[in-house]
Amino acid sequence: MFETNVGLLDRIVRVIVGLALISGFWLVPEAAWRWAFWLGAIPALSGALGWCPAYRLLGWSTRDDGGARA
Repeated sequence: MFETNVGLLDRIVRVIVGLALISGFWLVPEAAWRWAFWLGAIPALSGALGWCPAYRLLGWSTRDDGGARA
């Protein structure tokens, strides 16, 4: 469906950071802005899918093989 443009290490970091941000939703329940922790879904999903729309727009790729289809 999408051309993979995120390398393995980049994917791992994105998923970890995304899940850490999402966990803040439950760790800081008194914060009025706690909805903002759900923004962690963006890096988590891009890491899980291996495709980053920002990388696509900029023509970047962190894959070793130059972004070949998976």
